Amino acid sequence: MAYVRVLNRDGTLSPAAVVPDLKLTEEQWQQRLTPEQFRIMRGKGTERAFCGGLLANKEAGMYLCAGCDLPLFESGAKFESRTGWPSFFQPAATENVREIQDSSHGMVRTEIVCARCESHLGHLFDDGPRPTGLRFCLNSESLKFVLTAELKNHGEDPPKTETAELVIAGGCFWCVEAVFRELDGVLDVISGYAGGDAATANYEAVCSGDTGHAEAVKIIYDPQKISFEKLLEVHFNTHDPTTLNRQGADTGPQYRSAIFYANDREKELAEAFIADLNASKAFKQPIVTTLEPLTQFYPAEAYHQNYVCRNPLQGYVRGVALPKVDKVRAKYAEMLKEKEQV
Repeated sequence: MAYVRVLNRDGTLSPAAVVPDLKLTEEQWQQRLTPEQFRIMRGKGTERAFCGGLLANKEAGMYLCAGCDLPLFESGAKFESRTGWPSFFQPAATENVREIQDSSHGMVRTEIVCARCESHLGHLFDDGPRPTGLRFCLNSESLKFVLTAELKNHGEDPPKTETAELVIAGGCFWCVEAVFRELDGVLDVISGYAGGDAATANYEAVCSGDTGHAEAVKIIYDPQKISFEKLLEVHFNTHDPTTLNRQGADTGPQYRSAIFYANDREKELAEAFIADLNASKAFKQPIVTTLEPLTQFYPAEAYHQNYVCRNPLQGYVRGVALPKVDKVRAKYAEMLKEKEQV
């Protein structure tokens, strides 16, 4: 299953929903795609620079996945990068473009694939324009361009599948996000800010420690696959809930351990979970995790999202974040997502 936004029957984007992913045999893909599309989308190839048919396209519309019609990029996000490939500074829906660490060809890059059919689209770089500073570098062969007036012809009815959300904090949100992205049943993880107001929901302000915000993550999950309590278990096993306003060398209230409950039921479950941990003396020191009402969650800046995948060689990632990922992989091996394959 895939957690994505599809085109509605009126040509607008739907809310994010769980939909069937597209799994085809190699023969079926060869029948669906042209030989060049198959080489690029299923074989992770790259078209020649300045040769793509959509490179110079300036018409208003949407770029869909050539393999499954999932909406990927709006024309308004396209810019001239002078690299020889169609470039965009943000996707039409973050859920629709999945990022995977690519270590091929003797370098470390971030590959981008379609979230529904896992076809190769291109790569992501951090040399794009404002407001995101990102460059999604695409192969024209991976895309299908549809004019705005014709988008309704590609609409579909997304099934209404139950999802749930949990907002937690436990130090640097890069680390917490990376941990939960590993788990089967977790559909999406968004880094952001919780505990303060909209005026100070930005990284520069939050770093001061004076905004009331914590660096937090919103976990969107399938409650049929993973429970609220299991998510709490993983959280308490991958950070230190006994250090007040601190995780390792990261100090300040923005790094506090917290659970932001959305309703009384979540509060009761979290209280009971913490009480059990304290009663069993799971930690040598008392747990100082705060339980705070969730008033609003503010997504962080684009460059913070999926930071560990995008920056595997960065010093903090290697020294702090990746050991946490390794820990969850070892302790919860039976709960991990299947390895991405395209």
